[in-house]
Amino acid sequence: MKRVIAIADRAALVSLKLLAALNVLFFLSFLLVLLLAGRAHAEVPACGGTDLLASLEKSDPAAFKKVETEAAAVPNGRGLLWKLEKSGEKPSYLFGTMHITDARVTTLPAAARKAYDGADTIIIETTDALDKAKMMAAMAAEPGLMMFTDNTTLSSLLSPEDAAVLNKGLDARGIPPLTVAKMKPWILSAMVALPACEVARQAAGAPVLDVKLASEAKASGKDVEGLETAADQLRAMASLPLAYHMKGLVETLKLGDKVNDVNETMIVLYQRGEVGMFWPLFRTVLPDAENDKAGYAAFEQTMITSRNKVMVEHAGPILAKGNAFMAVGALHLPGPDGLVEDFRKAGYIVTAVN
Repeated sequence: MKRVIAIADRAALVSLKLLAALNVLFFLSFLLVLLLAGRAHAEVPACGGTDLLASLEKSDPAAFKKVETEAAAVPNGRGLLWKLEKSGEKPSYLFGTMHITDARVTTLPAAARKAYDGADTIIIETTDALDKAKMMAAMAAEPGLMMFTDNTTLSSLLSPEDAAVLNKGLDARGIPPLTVAKMKPWILSAMVALPACEVARQAAGAPVLDVKLASEAKASGKDVEGLETAADQLRAMASLPLAYHMKGLVETLKLGDKVNDVNETMIVLYQRGEVGMFWPLFRTVLPDAENDKAGYAAFEQTMITSRNKVMVEHAGPILAKGNAFMAVGALHLPGPDGLVEDFRKAGYIVTAVN
């Protein structure tokens, strides 16, 4: 319990997973912009937040050491840029992104910028969201991925106490509860698991890193390819238990302004290239209840591991042309079932750059 309190509170822990979801589902960033169209403000709220890992180091050194030790043991846990080499193919690069607009993220490190500038083809998770017509078509084709199509509402799935938390939290964020009553919880989570400054920037049209890379590539005449469809990404999220999503949504709403701390922590780790630190941090601070372990395992398997296999398979023919720059969420890179290892199993020599 001590290590949980050291991070902030249980809501912060659940929100970490929801923020992680936003960083493994590129399409949700575009969905957020669509849902919030017209809500942009003349002034973007100032960002803030405290690095929770640094706070943990001060308040609970033993827990911090545990995270540090576990992170060090994660295969390929350090580094955002990896070189992919295979006999008969020109080398390509794999780069980990965060699907946010913060300038600390959208400014590429020098080595990544060089690899990107020199590439003939840019690969991102999905190109559907770059085309508004495709985006709308994808949502219209399977409305059940976004909205309850029967008599179900968000409040009907909650206890009276949690329903009150839901309504209060939405009101605080300027979201009329009735306007989202039929929305699936994973869609609404995209609106509440990010700080006000990030939401405002996206609503005002600021591009997340992946969009920036794809847009610049198109403008310079590069080919832009995708690995999944928008529907694929939403189906992955929808396949997780509804109760899991509802619980996460309510607890994130309880978090309030502390979501700034969660976001700041993710950015700090990303800047340092400590992609192997994310999951050990989550595992260390999450409660030990078996249900939480099961939920975490299902999340990782569905949102990371399974999609990694598909990404490698779909990337193969594109990489075979050579000189590509593949940019996907950084949480896909590390671990025994991460993209770095999966590409090695596919016959590539994969080495970290800087």
